Amino acid sequence: MTPPPLPLSLDDLDATHRLAALLAAWAEPGMAILLTGPLGAGKSELARAFVRAWLDDPDAEVPSPTFTLVQPYEGDRGTVWHCDLYRLGDPGEVEELGLLEAFSEAVVLVEWPDRLGTHLPSDRLELALEICHGSDRRLARLTPHGRWIGRLGDIETGTLPGE
Repeated sequence: MTPPPLPLSLDDLDATHRLAALLAAWAEPGMAILLTGPLGAGKSELARAFVRAWLDDPDAEVPSPTFTLVQPYEGDRGTVWHCDLYRLGDPGEVEELGLLEAFSEAVVLVEWPDRLGTHLPSDRLELALEICHGSDRRLARLTPHGRWIGRLGDIETGTLPGE
């Protein structure tokens, strides 16, 4: 059974970066994070911060995969894929991009996951970002599925599960 979404206030850009770093610490190959929200909500910013934390390189160049659709990064803990599926024409292209294989072997960050159609990975964290108008604040709603259930620990304090 899927737990209800966990709401989390992201008061500024640093809070978004801290959330990304926590998720990178908790993620393992074979897990996905599906990022939803309107343009400008911070999906790409969170994905870039995740990749930099995964690589343990705060200065890593992490370009947007808007035109390439997928961008893989090799790290000590395995591969992370950053995907922007906004321009994906058909869910059938998911297999052509190698995403089905990546879902089992890498950590996969997906912007615009609605383009996946029926190809939703079972071990996924659905992370919806909302803009709080008039401020830099964002509201994140995290819904874990599969192996993400029980992994979030006390997300507001950054306590890992089992500590």
